[in-house]
Amino acid sequence: MKKLLIQLFLLAGVMEMAAAGITSPDGNLRLYVDVNAEGTPYYSLDYKGKTLIAPSRLGLKADETAFTDGFTVTGIDTVTVDRSWQPVWGEYANVRDHFRELAVNLRADNPERVMTVRFRVFDDGVGFRYELPAQKKNNYLTLKEELTEFNYTDDHTLFCIPGDYDTDEYLWSETTFSALPEALNNYKKHSEAQRTGGTVIQTPLLMKTVDSVYVSAHEAALAGYPAMLLDVNPDTHGMKAHLVPDRLGVSAYLQLPFSTPWRTLIVSDDARDILSSQLILNLNEPCKIEDTSWIKPMKFIGVWWEMFTGNVKTWAYSDDYLAKPGVTDYSKLKSNGRHPANTENVKRYIDFAAKHGINGVLVEGWNEGWEDWASYRKNRQFLFDKPYPDFDLPALRDYAKEKGVKLIMHHETAANAADYELQLDRAFKFMKDNNYDAVKTGYVGAIIPRSEHHTSQWMVDHARHVIERAADYQIMVDSHEAPRPTGLCRTYPNWLAQESARGGEFESFGGNPPSHTCILPFTRLKGGPMDYTPGLFETRLSYYGEGKDSQAGTTLARQLALYLTMPSPMQMACDLPENYERFPDAFQFIKDVPVDWADSRYLEAEPNRYITVARLDKNSDDWYVGAITDENPRTALIDMSFLPKGEKYEATIYEDAPDAHWKDNPQAYRIRTVKVDSKTKLKQRLAAGGGAAIRITKK
Repeated sequence: MKKLLIQLFLLAGVMEMAAAGITSPDGNLRLYVDVNAEGTPYYSLDYKGKTLIAPSRLGLKADETAFTDGFTVTGIDTVTVDRSWQPVWGEYANVRDHFRELAVNLRADNPERVMTVRFRVFDDGVGFRYELPAQKKNNYLTLKEELTEFNYTDDHTLFCIPGDYDTDEYLWSETTFSALPEALNNYKKHSEAQRTGGTVIQTPLLMKTVDSVYVSAHEAALAGYPAMLLDVNPDTHGMKAHLVPDRLGVSAYLQLPFSTPWRTLIVSDDARDILSSQLILNLNEPCKIEDTSWIKPMKFIGVWWEMFTGNVKTWAYSDDYLAKPGVTDYSKLKSNGRHPANTENVKRYIDFAAKHGINGVLVEGWNEGWEDWASYRKNRQFLFDKPYPDFDLPALRDYAKEKGVKLIMHHETAANAADYELQLDRAFKFMKDNNYDAVKTGYVGAIIPRSEHHTSQWMVDHARHVIERAADYQIMVDSHEAPRPTGLCRTYPNWLAQESARGGEFESFGGNPPSHTCILPFTRLKGGPMDYTPGLFETRLSYYGEGKDSQAGTTLARQLALYLTMPSPMQMACDLPENYERFPDAFQFIKDVPVDWADSRYLEAEPNRYITVARLDKNSDDWYVGAITDENPRTALIDMSFLPKGEKYEATIYEDAPDAHWKDNPQAYRIRTVKVDSKTKLKQRLAAGGGAAIRITKK
């Protein structure tokens, strides 16, 4: 690594002193840092010669002291780093980590305080964090506020959801700074964050400037600290960090030395670069798991969707709401007859998975405790080593092993994270003793400890503790209702997937519009893979005869494309086995498509509108292409110059039929084959709410 030359610039009207400046390796991004006359640190950011972020304040405020003003710059350290690393799984087999770093060392007197703000500037964005070394006084901080600002310069377009302490399960709004209050008022559910006043939104946030520059704002390496929301000033176009507090109003309890998570900005005038950026992963620590051979990307089916269809089946074994796990003798209860997590039904799923080469079977509702959901009133909701009477775990364990299929455990906690920690080691040992090596966790409801929120400091620490303990037992984790991902899957690659957004289950709660999966890859997926649960073939809930009028916002062909546009190393085929048997030729694509990639090429992209991506299988020479559009039909132009020159390929195209439409005719699809090579430019029609999925193999 070599030292950078530091260039000095003046920030007219704001900065009194000469500012330290640093550029991205390609020179397109230029960052300035200094302190003003009051000793308050500021930064600003230019992109291609234009101001992207005007001078914006930095600082932290605690009960004991404030790292906000009175500072002078005591030193500046710079370095250039260019290295690469190999993920255990992901969109790329090799990731380049190339940045220029600027560390600004600050000191204040009366009282004495020291702080470093470390910036890393990549070609595709910026990350920065606060580093607090041990102080002569106040090494324990009761953090109340982070003052980090992001002051933009115009009434840009925002793609955002309401700030919320406890849920991410919203549809995204496309609005502007000035129209944001009206957009937030349109949400029926108002979060606790909104009730604090002002306009609060969540990260990841995507913004498109009036000059058509895209900015994705989020955070990386969230640990020991609460998640960040953003307070927005619609009039000045400014944003400020809003840390999720506990119910006492404290953001974090810190012991120094401590480094905050990175605040991240991914920046480009090409929307495809936002999707391909690995900046957040690059800002996380390298893998801490020495032997990763047990971490296996996988596809799975599950006893899951049938509980969402028709209001007939249930996670609960009985209807006795007075039943108590560990107290009630469940063998003496009368079964309600509507419990799918039973031995014979699970065997049916195992047989289907074995027949079609699906790796795993998730079973929800297998354990004691589902009868009563007054979860916030109880100190124990579930037991994680006590199967229901109709779930013969030893028999199913042996049956799955004989068939070459892995059963996936489900640990719904009803948001009682405290009790889950008490049971955690016993639950994980029970899993390993019974040949389970993957678990789906859940936190539906209000968090216990009752002083906490889903994204407060305690829950952030809890989520990491579960992942670390799971790694000790060589268990892979798919977490739901957990804090939003921030790239920690690099450090702990056994954290294969998360929900942490409005997923496919909402197709049974009124449906997700087609645009929803056209914005998630630009926002939620920047922190890590999502367990969105694609693969829905029967999109009309009225099919199940219960009078439900819900309909998924998708064609069948689009559901296949989601395996490419919503990448995850743990992908579900969410529909019922009998629905896949109705469309065996389309199901073939789900059987074939990989979940781990050697390379990815984003061919077309516009947030909330459309995405086209090509991916190279890590274990073969096959390429796969997925294309989706919003409520409007379009023609995707698929430039196949990513194929090796001189090689001949055959493309099997799973596409919308000419009369397909997400609402009027969602199951109209066709399959065709064409010869392609690196010179091919395929014009691919996509229906309204539709898509296309393509497998490309060598001839």
